[in-house]
Amino acid sequence: MTPPDSRPVALADFGSFYAGGRPVHIAGLPQREIAFTKSATLAYDPNGQYHVEQAYVQYFVPAPLTHPLPIVMLHGGGMTGAMWEQTPDGRSGWMQHFLRQGHAVFVVDNVERGRAGWTPFEQVWPEAPIMRSAEESWSLFRFGRAEDFAARRAFAGQRFPVGAFDDFIRHAVPRWLGNNDAALQGFCAVLDRVGPCLVMAHSHGGEVAYRALHARPDLVRGVIGIEPSGFTADVSAAAVTGKPFLFVYGDYLDATPLWQRLRQGGQDYAEALARQGARVDMWWLAEQGITGNSHMPMMDDNSDDIATRIGAWIRSAALTR
Repeated sequence: MTPPDSRPVALADFGSFYAGGRPVHIAGLPQREIAFTKSATLAYDPNGQYHVEQAYVQYFVPAPLTHPLPIVMLHGGGMTGAMWEQTPDGRSGWMQHFLRQGHAVFVVDNVERGRAGWTPFEQVWPEAPIMRSAEESWSLFRFGRAEDFAARRAFAGQRFPVGAFDDFIRHAVPRWLGNNDAALQGFCAVLDRVGPCLVMAHSHGGEVAYRALHARPDLVRGVIGIEPSGFTADVSAAAVTGKPFLFVYGDYLDATPLWQRLRQGGQDYAEALARQGARVDMWWLAEQGITGNSHMPMMDDNSDDIATRIGAWIRSAALTR
């Protein structure tokens, strides 16, 4: 394993923007008196116009910029773009790593997550949100067996920094399960702003990314799926022919029936892409001799090594803008 890359990152530009969403008008709710500080009260009227279902994007452009395509990083379910920024134990995240490789990087907080904001009104999102517990994260992300959570006893050879698990769980935010279409629309609005790009999507973000690939085939030039858990129902040759696709999966994939199904789903989707003319690479890391990776390879102790391998894969694809 190579030492962490700690070179300073020189930037030519950085900033942020909101993309997409829609205005809604709320009516018929009762007014109430609120106190927003100990000395300030207000007659609060929740009725009126709001803007909802936008995405928030923070972007960074390195100096020098050596790769023609930016990377748009899309988080998984119940998480935000912060997952790409730093590891729970304080190491640089993939955002910095790919900046050092010469890519512009766009980090997305998609609809309802993080700085994209959310709405409390049932008229907009009628179902209640869910939030992932620490116990669910432990087993779902393949850090260890469910029965070993209390003792924080991880799988043998586990690369995730288990000592920082309590910092990791701070990433969890509410999510609304009925918002997949809104997430697609928000992400497409991001792509419209960014232009031609590579998409790097984790877990639930895979479904959004692969659907966006078909909705914006001229903009999505390839997809790097980091343990994607969702896909498109159909694959269009017009959207995928000649484009590069990388699937990256870690270890312990036989730990639960869910992950056995998700592994097969990824394999099936990769084969569907290849049948339609895509250039597809599947990385089952454990089968390549890289053992111990969890569902969060961008946070595991070999995260720099994996990012370096992905960067080499991108360069081998010889992509142009």
